[in-house]
Amino acid sequence: MTHSLWQEIETHPFVSEFRPEHKARLAALAKEAHFHSDQVIFREGDDYSVLYLLGTGMVALELEVPGHVLRVQTIYAGEVFDWSALLPHAGKHFQARALEDVTALAFEGEELLASFQSDPEFGVAFLLRLMGVVSERLRATRLQLLDMYSPVAKRAGT
Repeated sequence: MTHSLWQEIETHPFVSEFRPEHKARLAALAKEAHFHSDQVIFREGDDYSVLYLLGTGMVALELEVPGHVLRVQTIYAGEVFDWSALLPHAGKHFQARALEDVTALAFEGEELLASFQSDPEFGVAFLLRLMGVVSERLRATRLQLLDMYSPVAKRAGT
């Protein structure tokens, strides 16, 4: 593990409240990942299982539908994406595409799961933090759907 990798773990908002030994465990599993602007990171249906802590840049989560691509959500520096990596062989529900040059810390899903089994306290801390992310994303999606499908008068508050 390099000093810069440790620094990235130490300062990433997702793990800011983790205990030092849990950060060290995570740092031991981390790999650096780089993606160029407009590069597809993974496609819907892929069985590739990597969880990312986004360091710099922005990533779009998208759905490909006949004739075009719909952006579902934008992930910003300091956030986490591809939590489905912790669901073995579940397949991706979205496509992820770098909107600009991206750096991230990458974690193999199977390695994270094995680490959780060998240190259940670490696993619980990680999964509880991740559930907070999932909950927030569901809330944001709900608000987006309400905004899109509510009658104009209700959106305007009348």
